[in-house]
Amino acid sequence: MVAVLANPLSAVACETGTITASPALIDLYFNAYEAVYSRDVTAQPDGTTYISTGDIKAEWLRDSSAVARAELRFASTDRTVAQMVRGVIARQAHYILLDAYANAFSEDYRVVERKFEADSLLYPISLAYDYWHETGDASIFDGTESLAFDRVLSVLRDEQRHATRSQYRHADLPSGGRGARVAFTGMVWSGFRPSDDPCRYGYNIPVNMFAAVVMRRLTEIEQRVYRNERQAENAWGLSVQVQRGVESYARFSVSGFGSVYAYEVDGLGHRLLMDDANVPSLLSIPHFGYLPASDETYRATRRFVLSGQNPYFYTGAVAQGIGSPHTPAGYVWPLALVMQAFTAADDEELARVLGYIAASDTGDHVLHESFDADNPEQFTRASFAWPNALYTELISSLQPKTDTNSPGFEECFNGISTRS
Repeated sequence: MVAVLANPLSAVACETGTITASPALIDLYFNAYEAVYSRDVTAQPDGTTYISTGDIKAEWLRDSSAVARAELRFASTDRTVAQMVRGVIARQAHYILLDAYANAFSEDYRVVERKFEADSLLYPISLAYDYWHETGDASIFDGTESLAFDRVLSVLRDEQRHATRSQYRHADLPSGGRGARVAFTGMVWSGFRPSDDPCRYGYNIPVNMFAAVVMRRLTEIEQRVYRNERQAENAWGLSVQVQRGVESYARFSVSGFGSVYAYEVDGLGHRLLMDDANVPSLLSIPHFGYLPASDETYRATRRFVLSGQNPYFYTGAVAQGIGSPHTPAGYVWPLALVMQAFTAADDEELARVLGYIAASDTGDHVLHESFDADNPEQFTRASFAWPNALYTELISSLQPKTDTNSPGFEECFNGISTRS
């Protein structure tokens, strides 16, 4: 059964008029919304919600959290949306208890892919926290959710000391599936990146930044909801250790940029200076709350990852932006373009990036996984829910949430309307 969700028109209004959307951006907004929430989100007989990643018929913990999060702006006023998000949260808890080292699952609760990515355990906690704060509804925090949170903490603690405590192995990793050697840093080890590609060095920095943030959120849940001071202290302590590890091991001076964060380190002196399109990324640091966009190290890091010094930053005739080793060289990811828009330094950059997003439309009026920066007709993945959901969240974030006297969506876009 398809979940029928809120009409995006009900919450979107124009703010200042400084950013003017083209008809292409209007088509993208409506079609991205419809493609995700009418096709990929389905209510299940057990009361949960299943979110397919798109043309790959499986649910990723990360992707499904991001898709549900984009709807949170409606959750406090629309019961259908609230029920959908609650169903996602409940299903994710069952997934984690099924296998906390897996990243993707089937509609009938089977493991589809067992790549350990620490962010896959962090996203569901962040979604539950955001839903709670948006709606005030703490009923999602039942016994199953508590057990899932306990399992997450246990796994993250083991992966702080991957070499001595972890039993996880994967055929795609070196050293007999253990991964490259790492030293203890206080950070959490990951076998794979948010892109599902293997980590070169075991400590992915944006993922660990995200962990520091999410563990603080879990601390609040354990204190205020479960009244479990022991687990609250455990989560808080992990947050502190991870953040200390990040700040001690991940900062490096790069000529022309100053102090920047590396993408991966191993605690043994090796570093990887790059950024990937998938979130958490270095570009997305302010978006998930580790640092404000005004922070000097973030600003230097952002300049670096949006420059030719990042081996996965590409410039073409139509667009420029961050790609991934996951896709062909020269292919830019709309997911990274949306995140660049979220963190844009000014309206000029925002308008330019929105132009790249519009230019990526090949006529199907949805965002793809990646596209050739010289020829958007060449792209990967015709159906990918995550960037489409994030794009709808971006467009809505550009509008005021409380000004009921603001002009409507069509007026905001110069009176152009392609949907009734």
